Amino acid sequence: MIKNYLASLTHKHASKWLVFGIDLLSILVTFCMAYLIRFNFTLQFDLKQFAIQLPFLVIVASVSFLIIGSYKSLIRHTGFSDIVTVFKSIALISALCIGVVFINRTTGLAPNFTIPLSIIVIHALLSFVLLAASRLAFKMLFKYLKCKFRVSKRVLIYGAADSGIVTYNALVSNNNSSYQVVAFIDDDVKKIGKKINGISIINHQQVSADYIHSNRIDEIIVASQTLKLERLRRLVDSLVDSDVKINKVPPIEQWINGELSTKQIKQVQIEDLLGRPPIEIDNPNLLSEFRGETVLISGAAGSIGSELVKQLAHFSVKELILVDQAESALYDVQQDLIRSGFHNQTAIVADIRDGLRIDTIFQQYKPTLVFHAAAYKHVPLMEQTPYEAIKINVNGTKLLADTASRYNVKKFVFVSTDKAVNPTSVMGATKRLAEMYISCLQKESKTKFITTRFGNVLGSNGSVIPLFKKQIENGGPLTLTHKDITRYFMTIPEASRLVLEAGTMGKGGEIFIFDMGESVKIFDLAKNMIKLSGLRYPEDIDIRITGLRPGEKLYEELLANGENTLSTYHKKIMISKTRALEYSKIKSEIEELCMTNRFQNNNIVLKMKQLIPEYQSNNSDYEKFDKRVQIYKKAKSMSALNETSSRNYSNLL
Repeated sequence: MIKNYLASLTHKHASKWLVFGIDLLSILVTFCMAYLIRFNFTLQFDLKQFAIQLPFLVIVASVSFLIIGSYKSLIRHTGFSDIVTVFKSIALISALCIGVVFINRTTGLAPNFTIPLSIIVIHALLSFVLLAASRLAFKMLFKYLKCKFRVSKRVLIYGAADSGIVTYNALVSNNNSSYQVVAFIDDDVKKIGKKINGISIINHQQVSADYIHSNRIDEIIVASQTLKLERLRRLVDSLVDSDVKINKVPPIEQWINGELSTKQIKQVQIEDLLGRPPIEIDNPNLLSEFRGETVLISGAAGSIGSELVKQLAHFSVKELILVDQAESALYDVQQDLIRSGFHNQTAIVADIRDGLRIDTIFQQYKPTLVFHAAAYKHVPLMEQTPYEAIKINVNGTKLLADTASRYNVKKFVFVSTDKAVNPTSVMGATKRLAEMYISCLQKESKTKFITTRFGNVLGSNGSVIPLFKKQIENGGPLTLTHKDITRYFMTIPEASRLVLEAGTMGKGGEIFIFDMGESVKIFDLAKNMIKLSGLRYPEDIDIRITGLRPGEKLYEELLANGENTLSTYHKKIMISKTRALEYSKIKSEIEELCMTNRFQNNNIVLKMKQLIPEYQSNNSDYEKFDKRVQIYKKAKSMSALNETSSRNYSNLL
């Protein structure tokens, strides 16, 4: 009962007039103490003068407090600025008293009234000490009661710079939750061993699972705005077996009116650990490249397409033509544009495999630039249905590219994938065929055809991260195809910026790739996601290995066999120097493949393998075709050799 009553007091605030009265009483008490100190703790002074001086002091102090407003501060949150306000009030009291005494001595208006200057000085010192100390003492008492009678979270703050101090102030000022900051963590050796508000600064190397357990740490809040990604990864990895939560303070520009709220401190997400130094693109040509253009985006409702739409809306385009067959998702993208104030757009529900429909769209809206992001991308599903994969990824791209070429579109930017490199799946092979087709089309068209390749996109529908999140919400287990599988990751905005940059720097025929940093081991990613969810592996959630799916690779590549790179003006962006193609022959064979696919030919994958020498199936029923392709290649090679020998023999004759 007593505890509940005392705890309830922590939610109440003292009236400012109560503070005013206590401050006034303190001024009178210190005035008495000043006289006692001045006269060696005796009453050998003029008591009548003292009695006259007290009401005068009450009036002067009241006026001073009302002018400065020191009584309005919340005592429990006393800080440096509040102490400065107290100092101003005391200084004004002393100044008024000295002023009145000097005026009275000069004019003689009240010959029997005076205050010794020594008393004024002693009183000022005592008053400042008492008022400041009482405020700080009350603040400490409040913190003690708050921690004693409410559940308190013991936290470490990573970062002892300005952001860390702001975080500390936000925590101790929070009325809804109780925090006890145990220590600051910092990487600067000059700060180690020092203190902030009585709290020690420790080295990051001291933060181990044993330290967390022995000090009963509940949370680590990363406040440093300059903490390197690798250091954050190591911190999470080192504490994977402990129960501590790791939270992160948002960037300063996201603080509300420049002030941090504890509600903004969020748990570290797996996306925070998968990034790398972002590719900064500061190309002034982007604005001029898209200004006044009519831009068509296929797959505009997808993860990449919708981000392209969002970014292009800031480039003063004449109109955006949004094409997708998913009507609900397309409607959402359209409404987002309208809410953002961009109205120069048209959303069209259409299938890029419908040549007549696509032709009508080009004829009506006359796009000058095309970004082709529509595709089927789920590897296992496409492995089961090569007919659909070819129909959309190859034939759909072919129809859209042909139409763009026919209407003399300036540039056609194709969004490909790293799965097209040395493909092991039907999906990857179809994307590679699409790359090959537009490379062939480049040779006979005025349109500049450009390709971009990148890896997995964080937050996309096909990403493993949303799957893991759902599995964690359902209590697990997390399903992983192989313990050693690795993937490259990038963010959706970064991928979209790359596509836009490619559209600007591309001259036609290039395949743009970029430095994606180190690949991520998915097993470690899964363990970290469990950890960041406040759970433990394998006690709370286990990870089950299910085996590689049909067509799936252990690791992804950015360059195919026989490919090299050429540098661009951006050190992180490169151009793939692909192997030479027999353009007219390859183009006709891809067209023939699309025609054959209409009849749902069972051997269609075999024909794809004959077109793509590096395509070898992995963990798939189509591995049976690989030997047949090798026999076909040998026979073709022998035939070419015999033909060459015959020509040489004829020349000798």
